[in-house]
Amino acid sequence: MKTKEPSIPREEHFTVRQAITAILQRETLSARDISAIVHVPEKEVIDHLEHIRDASHHNHPHLQVIAAICKKCGFTFKKRERLARPCRCPVCRNEQIAEPLYKFR
Repeated sequence: MKTKEPSIPREEHFTVRQAITAILQRETLSARDISAIVHVPEKEVIDHLEHIRDASHHNHPHLQVIAAICKKCGFTFKKRERLARPCRCPVCRNEQIAEPLYKFR
């Protein structure tokens, strides 16, 4: 009788965008959180999110952005097209801005 060799689980290779998409289908996260999970710089995550947003217009799941909010006056950046965190509030000029959150709906 032959002894069976232990089976080795196959490795799954995802691109960064596929990994980000899979993560955002499960939970709502900021670019900083995504950066920590996927191990790429936050700036690079924003670039990937922009590409995913543009590509998702052709597919069913749409990238939803939960707007950034000023921590001082409560201003909400609802009409902002850019996905990166704003630098300063246009109302009170405060720089303490809560990060926008991303998810798939």
